[in-house]
Amino acid sequence: MGVKIEHRIPRKIREILENGNFSDDDKDLILRAYLYARQKHEGQFRRSGEPYISHPVEVAKILHEIGLDAITISAGLLHDVLEDCDVEYEVLKENFGEGIARIVDGVTKITKLDFNIPDTEARVETIRKMIVAMATDIRVILVKLADRLHNMRTLQFLDERKQKEKSLETLTIYAPISHRLGIHILKWELEDLAFKYLYPEEYRKLKIKVAKKLDERRKITEEYKEQLLSFLKENGINCKIDGRVKHFYSIWQKMKKKGKSFDEIYDLIALRIIVKDEVECYKTLGVVHSLWSPLPGRIKDYIATPKSNGYRALHTTVVTQHGEPLEIQIRSVDMHEEAEYGLAAHWRYKEGVPFEKYKWVERLVEWQRDYLSGVIGLSDLQKELVMDEVYVFTPKGEVKHLPRGATTIDFAYSIHTEIGHHYAGAKVNGKLVPIDYKLQNGDVVEIIVNKNSPGPSLDWLRYAASSRTKAKIRRFFKEKHSAELMEKGRELLRKVAKRLNRSIDSILEDEIMRDFMVKNSLKSEKDLFVRLGEGCIGFSNLISLFSSKEKEKTKERERKRKRDFSDVYVEGMKGVEVRFAKCCSPIPGDEIIGVVTRNNGISVHTINCENVRRMPKNLLVSLRWAENSSGYYTTWIGVEAGNGFSTDAMIENLRKLIMILEINTKIQDDGTSFHILKVKVRGRDELEEAMNEVRKMKGVKKVVRMRRR
Repeated sequence: MGVKIEHRIPRKIREILENGNFSDDDKDLILRAYLYARQKHEGQFRRSGEPYISHPVEVAKILHEIGLDAITISAGLLHDVLEDCDVEYEVLKENFGEGIARIVDGVTKITKLDFNIPDTEARVETIRKMIVAMATDIRVILVKLADRLHNMRTLQFLDERKQKEKSLETLTIYAPISHRLGIHILKWELEDLAFKYLYPEEYRKLKIKVAKKLDERRKITEEYKEQLLSFLKENGINCKIDGRVKHFYSIWQKMKKKGKSFDEIYDLIALRIIVKDEVECYKTLGVVHSLWSPLPGRIKDYIATPKSNGYRALHTTVVTQHGEPLEIQIRSVDMHEEAEYGLAAHWRYKEGVPFEKYKWVERLVEWQRDYLSGVIGLSDLQKELVMDEVYVFTPKGEVKHLPRGATTIDFAYSIHTEIGHHYAGAKVNGKLVPIDYKLQNGDVVEIIVNKNSPGPSLDWLRYAASSRTKAKIRRFFKEKHSAELMEKGRELLRKVAKRLNRSIDSILEDEIMRDFMVKNSLKSEKDLFVRLGEGCIGFSNLISLFSSKEKEKTKERERKRKRDFSDVYVEGMKGVEVRFAKCCSPIPGDEIIGVVTRNNGISVHTINCENVRRMPKNLLVSLRWAENSSGYYTTWIGVEAGNGFSTDAMIENLRKLIMILEINTKIQDDGTSFHILKVKVRGRDELEEAMNEVRKMKGVKKVVRMRRR
């Protein structure tokens, strides 16, 4: 290796280098990336006091665990340097090559995106940029998923609002992408962590129930496992069997969708059998069914018909000798690798990825084209991202994966656009079906084509479930019948304007209509009239759209008018509007004084705040706290510590007393550390109790209350 491993290299980087299947050049690249990232982050750390290199190391560790190559792991180590360390793209490219620079640049672009903004033009552009970054190099999204996973693992250090924002983003964007790429080992953990912060009470209760049931089930599951292992061995099958516990979010979703109680979830634990190859899988299925009877309709062959994300396995549910159902999954070694690591599995032992297996990745570019042409909107993209699927067959046995709820129209367009345009009906399993028939797994579909048909009907948009189908139908009408649709749309808007007692121009200029146009990727009034003319948005839909938005605006105005005043008396009067100053962050128990402001009522400061000293006396008013304050207030604690101090122990001790929102740590050259904690407390007594608790800890030199950082 060109770079020597020195004693300061952390254990996790050593483990990557020592345990990975890397050449000397690969190891050299990873080590150089670590040293470069450490140098840049430490330089930034000295300037700003922000956290340092541990996060990139954890991201690299996750990428190594899912079996990615040296280039991706190195990009994981460097993924923050463009954004956080003022490193230029060209400098990074010069030091590490175009491949790594391109991945880091793509991750940086996704990181800057804000998925929590409202449905405005900025939000649509956000989704578009993410698609562009993913389509450029799929490793961009793999590094971003690892980055997000570590962010979610450390979410306890953020305030509750940020926790929920990040969790919602994870559940609606990143976990579905993990599923689409088949990386279940990431998907499950992302979903469970997001579930924990979005629905804390439901998560807590479910975790207790699962733990209790697992204790009850462990003995019987072990009995099934030993019985199955012995029986398979008798029949000449060498295999490995382990138990798979259903993850929390999956259980909760199943309870919600099917209206079941926890006690009705029988597949909490499934047995997974891993054998040598595909032939052994089918042989194993036969042996399992000779031991226990299968439940009708519960055998699923994902080897013959893999899922669209590449997942392959045999699933069966059997009835055991105790009369209870047991789910069993059967996979080959290769199938197991792909089931756990998805697209990433192809880097574990091979060079590159067979992208033809992952059609969804290729469709990213097609989605973008449809979006830019205005035939699909943001909601269509998001539905496609999280869609559940059905698989159906052509008469020749070709498998088609379609969104759940898809009809024969979706099937026709999935074969070819012209087949869809000339659709005249369909047979499913040999029988004619109506246009609104929803396809089921395993259906064999035959499309009836009328070559003399003038083209699709607008009504088809109501029956299509796939965004791709809708895009093709809309493109047809946009090209062939846009003038007719525009006139229909204008007439609809005239009726809406008359009902709302407004002019068409005022409706077109309204923020509500602008948001609607952006959400549906409509670039002009012409596009709007065409979309309204399609008939999917009717008169009552538009009326309710404007009514509900107006109600939301009214509520927002009411929220903005409210002030924090319940805990403070202004010159003896309660109920005067006040704001709490961020410069000194007063909390109940502090001596306080008020400053009269022009637009925000009274600003509450501590009596010794430096900003108050500069204020004219005629703007100052006397304040006092109410005897029983009801809210929580933000403030900061500084902790200086030496050898023997444990940050984890401090967090554990403080959690029992106060809310910790954020921690920043700085390590000095002499080994001492300084920790700044952003916390929420009810008042000064609670804060003092927490600070005294920290003072008792080993290694603590000083604990002080700090001003805002």
